[in-house]
Amino acid sequence: MLSRDSMSDYLRNLAAAVSYPFETWRGTFGLVFVTVATYVLLILSTMPEFSLQMLGDGLDWFAYVLVSLTETVYRSDGWTGLGIIVLYALLSGVAVVNAVAQLRFGGLSGLTDLSGVVPGLLASGCASCGAGLLGFLGFAGGLAALPYDGALLRIGGLALLVFFLGRAGHPEQCAFDTEATR
Repeated sequence: MLSRDSMSDYLRNLAAAVSYPFETWRGTFGLVFVTVATYVLLILSTMPEFSLQMLGDGLDWFAYVLVSLTETVYRSDGWTGLGIIVLYALLSGVAVVNAVAQLRFGGLSGLTDLSGVVPGLLASGCASCGAGLLGFLGFAGGLAALPYDGALLRIGGLALLVFFLGRAGHPEQCAFDTEATR
């Protein structure tokens, strides 16, 4: 069982990880860019064939497709489904900015704390079918057969993102106390 100190350390690390992208303009720009790109990718993955057909006719249909699919997600899953996509995109942005910072400061060995985020990035997000980015890889049919239309998979992916962000903490600081600092 987790002690009170370890839970407060975890929450402190999670807060540090989430606030890190806002420390610099570059981090904030990276967060916004990755968040918007993830949101667009997740919305387009709700109906991949529609997205490919419309965008194949020209990029001038992009705004129409994005608005139409956002409305479809809202009408089919309500604010909860749309909120899951927005939260997933935001946490993905934080994870990517932190992973880039850990790569910059610690090299490849610094990415071990965020390596568990990959399953969450692949599995969750899509609000209408539960497939997330796996729908683009051909696994939408199998995931749609899951109970609650894959909602548990989406929640599990979000939980993975939160867990590994809290475990990693601030990319420029060690997440674990050493004996000398206690």
